[in-house]
Amino acid sequence: MRPEKNSIVDWIKSKINRSPYVIIINYTGLKVSEFNELRNRLYKVNAQCRVTKNTLLRRALRELNLPDYTPGISGQTAVVFGQSDVCAAAKVLKNFIDEFKKPSLKGGILESAIVTQDQILSLADLPSKEVLLAQILGLLKAPANKLAQLLNTPASQLAYLIKAKNG
Repeated sequence: MRPEKNSIVDWIKSKINRSPYVIIINYTGLKVSEFNELRNRLYKVNAQCRVTKNTLLRRALRELNLPDYTPGISGQTAVVFGQSDVCAAAKVLKNFIDEFKKPSLKGGILESAIVTQDQILSLADLPSKEVLLAQILGLLKAPANKLAQLLNTPASQLAYLIKAKNG
């Protein structure tokens, strides 16, 4: 393979290695302005969308020993990857598809496991990572608050009793 192609494969591999997820889309029918809009929306959630050559993407996935996703890599292919929350990127893709009826999801890889189009759409319906962390923190904090209230109750009742007796 030519050195230029080797460097592109290395670039794809580096992007995939730094990302916890890879979402493969078919961008057939998207206008340049629509594709740029998709890229801008993904950028806001720390994700990128790059057009890739199918053979180079297949080679990069094979060299990384990731699951064989050959059926999903055909046609006009673009890859979405990012540094953070897969749910946020999936939500952007779902909203964009609802609005423009394009691109189509082919599937992807999440933490070295193949995910289907339906699973990606399910991820889009989940709350963001920050919201989930806040919910967990609230669940952990609730028993501590209840314990503090219970421990303070006898002391406050005693204070009310003394105040009523003296008052």
